Amino acid sequence: MKLLKLEQITGEEELARAIMTDDYKELLSEGARLKKEYISKLKELGITEVYVKDKVSDPKALVILKEEVNKSCKQKVQNIISKHTYRSSEDMVEIGKTAEDIITNIMEEDAVIEQIFDIKERSADIYEHSISTCTLATLVALRMKLSKERVYNIGVGCLLHDLGLRYIALDVENINYEEFPDKNREEYRKHPIYGYTALKNEEWLSKSSKEIVLCHHEQVDGNGYPLHAHELSQEVRIAAVCDFFDEHICGIGCQRMKVYEVVEYLKAAKDTMFDAKVIDTLLDFTAVYPSGSKVLTNEKETAIVIRQNKGFPERPVLQIVTDRNGKVIDENVIKDLLEHNNVFIENVLN
Repeated sequence: MKLLKLEQITGEEELARAIMTDDYKELLSEGARLKKEYISKLKELGITEVYVKDKVSDPKALVILKEEVNKSCKQKVQNIISKHTYRSSEDMVEIGKTAEDIITNIMEEDAVIEQIFDIKERSADIYEHSISTCTLATLVALRMKLSKERVYNIGVGCLLHDLGLRYIALDVENINYEEFPDKNREEYRKHPIYGYTALKNEEWLSKSSKEIVLCHHEQVDGNGYPLHAHELSQEVRIAAVCDFFDEHICGIGCQRMKVYEVVEYLKAAKDTMFDAKVIDTLLDFTAVYPSGSKVLTNEKETAIVIRQNKGFPERPVLQIVTDRNGKVIDENVIKDLLEHNNVFIENVLN
């Protein structure tokens, strides 16, 4: 990966990192060819430099669910949930099959249980959020060695957990519901009840899956909603943590946050808001600084995270792109933070 000024672009380069707006809308995707006609438009948007691919060390993001599987599952979930009414529907059974597909694809990946994954902040709708929450919760459940039946019930519950948002007339994307007027805030807090009510008579759906829909915003200290419950099943505890993590990195009912910010929040919430064991399990496979992140080190060098170190989610491998004086480094300088014990990431710049 190399950092180039727009004036240096020849028209043959490929983007090493997607170009995003401030609200995470993608302008040009990773791998796009940087055509000359794009340059003037990028300049108009205030973009002066871009990261392009080189032949040595471009970041390879490691994801839990393959992109094509993610897209296929999202389409199925969206087709079913977007048309859902309070009547029972045979289509809803397809949600169970989608959960099976996700679990199967996760388990088919080599060494999936031991890897560290790049989970990035993004702009997302409730359908993509449901797929991501299901994926995270499935992996947590597998790592906690729950039975196949319990993993399945968690997966199904997470796919359906935000069904109730279909029944409230509020924009919830990248908006903190706590800042809503009182009436709207109370309406938002009812979405677990709406979802549960819509599903309670679905005989194919397990009790634990229905509990996830009703209780995914509950907390172990009783300060959640809508029931203010203290006694929560393990299935609900897993779903609650994974839902909180993903909704905060994609902005569903809250302002979007950086991954490392949500990680720090969850660490502080152990055994107050959420189950500590579940948090530890999630964070064990979550890269604090996902591959492709632009970071500042304590040595004041700017770097790009290019890969993760297994078992050390806070100590990735960096490619240095500018020195402490801001000068662009042309040669390939790699720092593995497991080997450079005196170097640490001070800030995330994108």
